[in-house]
Amino acid sequence: MENSDQGAIVRNDGYNIEMKENGRQMSAIERGENSTKPGCCGYFLLFVSWILFVFTLPFSLCFCIKVVQEYERAVIFRLGLLLPGGAKGPGIFFVLPCIDTYQKVDLRTVTFDVPPQEILSKDSVTVAVDAVVYYRITNPTISITNVEDAQRSTRLLAQTTLRNVLGTKTLQELLSDRESVSNQMQTALDEATDPWGIKVERVEIKDVRLPVQLQRAMAAEAEAAREARAKVIAAEGEQNASRALKEAADVISQSPSALQLRYLQTLNTISAEKNSTIIFPLPIDLISSIVNNQGTTTKM
Repeated sequence: MENSDQGAIVRNDGYNIEMKENGRQMSAIERGENSTKPGCCGYFLLFVSWILFVFTLPFSLCFCIKVVQEYERAVIFRLGLLLPGGAKGPGIFFVLPCIDTYQKVDLRTVTFDVPPQEILSKDSVTVAVDAVVYYRITNPTISITNVEDAQRSTRLLAQTTLRNVLGTKTLQELLSDRESVSNQMQTALDEATDPWGIKVERVEIKDVRLPVQLQRAMAAEAEAAREARAKVIAAEGEQNASRALKEAADVISQSPSALQLRYLQTLNTISAEKNSTIIFPLPIDLISSIVNNQGTTTKM
């Protein structure tokens, strides 16, 4: 029998049949099922465990009743087999003495620092890069059954992914486009850790450390660029000042009174300074007549 609901296919003809959810195959372990039954010996031990629990009441309750917090889940194994129903919690759950074992799984977001990695960039520059990874466990069952140590595996995978992704980037991309690099790392890590029941929520590049020689070269290059820009700005200022002086000279030459006013202003400025220069102010008209007479004599 098959039922289809929101892209899921469920078959009720066995434990090992897989179903699809959001386009991904889900195994029986992910659904909290198992395909192996305890057998005769297992059922006998289960019966003995129940007898032991009943005859030791109420003291056995102290060992059989467990509590997990709101942010925790308990994955229970009975005789080494995954208990049907998936992870238990939050709250109170029950385990049988001697045959049941359980592991607590924390569902909160975990943060860890990726140690600085020596990376050779695409343009053959050696840099040291470290990052921060934020992840959480979304499926406690497969995080226990599919990988030995989910947190340690995620840390090691983050280091290798950091080297692989940054090795395809140039130094300029590492320095100026960190957000794109972080998103690419987050996508690669999330795809790799999905079979472990882990969701990588965020990856951030903390620091990119350059060699000392490269830092000096980049500082010298930046200083030279600033000096060149300063010279260009100074030359543009001189050009604008010359153009403004030319326009002012044209305006003054068209008005004799403006020229005389400018002459008097210059005399006032010079006389205000403390110096030994003696100034003899002459009427501007007299100077103009002398200049005109000299010009007439030269022409004759």
